[in-house]
Amino acid sequence: MPGSDDIRPYSDDEINPVIQRLLRQRDFLDLVGRFRFGRLHRIAPPLIRFWVAAQMRLAFGRIQSVAQLQSRMAPLVSRGLRSTTTGISWSGLENLDSTRPCLFLSSHRDIVLDPALVNYALYESGMATTRIAIGDNLTGNPLVADLMRLNKSFIVRRNLSNPREMRNTFLALSRYIRDSLSEGHSVWMAQREGRAKDGVDVSDPAIIKMLYMSHKRDGVSLSESVRALRLVPVAISYEFDPCDEDKARELEERYRTGQYEKRPGEDIESIVKGVSGFKGHVHVAFGTPLDADYIERPEDVASAADEQILALMRFQPVNYAAAEKLVTRHTVSALPESLQQEMPDSGPLTDAHSQLDERLHGMDPALHPWFLGIYANALLRRHNVSVGELRNPGDEGELNP
Repeated sequence: MPGSDDIRPYSDDEINPVIQRLLRQRDFLDLVGRFRFGRLHRIAPPLIRFWVAAQMRLAFGRIQSVAQLQSRMAPLVSRGLRSTTTGISWSGLENLDSTRPCLFLSSHRDIVLDPALVNYALYESGMATTRIAIGDNLTGNPLVADLMRLNKSFIVRRNLSNPREMRNTFLALSRYIRDSLSEGHSVWMAQREGRAKDGVDVSDPAIIKMLYMSHKRDGVSLSESVRALRLVPVAISYEFDPCDEDKARELEERYRTGQYEKRPGEDIESIVKGVSGFKGHVHVAFGTPLDADYIERPEDVASAADEQILALMRFQPVNYAAAEKLVTRHTVSALPESLQQEMPDSGPLTDAHSQLDERLHGMDPALHPWFLGIYANALLRRHNVSVGELRNPGDEGELNP
């Protein structure tokens, strides 16, 4: 595709050379060794490195295409998910035409797992996997860039200050996504830049504007563009978030100081923690293509996507327990009746309260409301409880900025 070489995924003829390059890289072998063997890698890194190289060469050394790579990876992904979840389910694919590519606009809680889970559901259902939009903040490390682009990821450039450069970059990205769909490739995109660390899943209209740019240049209306893109909202529900305390710490610091500065390598740490940490039950809910007839503004598209995503969320006892803890700590006197009526049975709810109490014990109390909000905010929003109503006792600030 002309003009897309610097952002596109690797093609079939590039797959094996990139794999061979990775198998010669010490950083890659150490990354796999740490993930696979943990403490043993720290004790004997050269030995583990040698073993990883031999096993990886045996498993992946002859792969010549993206399809072969994903076929070889599927059992490994399945095994990893079985060990870090109590189960994975999905719904809504039966309502989609498997012969027509879609632009999946997804809730975004985990850097790598969100698109991986969407693709896992598609793959297990016999449907084609997606190309994946990733921010260039993840590709500063050449090793990470190679791993991402091997798996059908394309790069979204961020933090552009020059208006002309920004316009040209976003127009090229819009055209690339449009061309991908026209060539039969579905695409995964997050509904916003960066994860929804506070549990509030809201689509950014700027993403809709970017997607529309290439159509607009050709004189196509926004509603026609949405119809052509086949925008399908996707809600991914995690029972537990392996990065929950880290997110709470960032939210509290950002609220208290007005900013948060990431540590070097923090994104990679979040990726590893998200992949390897316990997630409980996970559900991927696919919506239906957005109805373009009522769409006049990008904000209308974002709102329609948000409505579906919130309705598709699957809530677990931990979400209800977190909501109960928030309202007893703050100025809201009780949960709304609609929410109380769908409360889980007392046994699972009591267990969820105990699990949260165990996590909160020993955690800085300043993080508690932020931590609980990660689990409660989406549920509260579905029942029209404004997050801003929940305040720290004696604090005039809102729970979430």
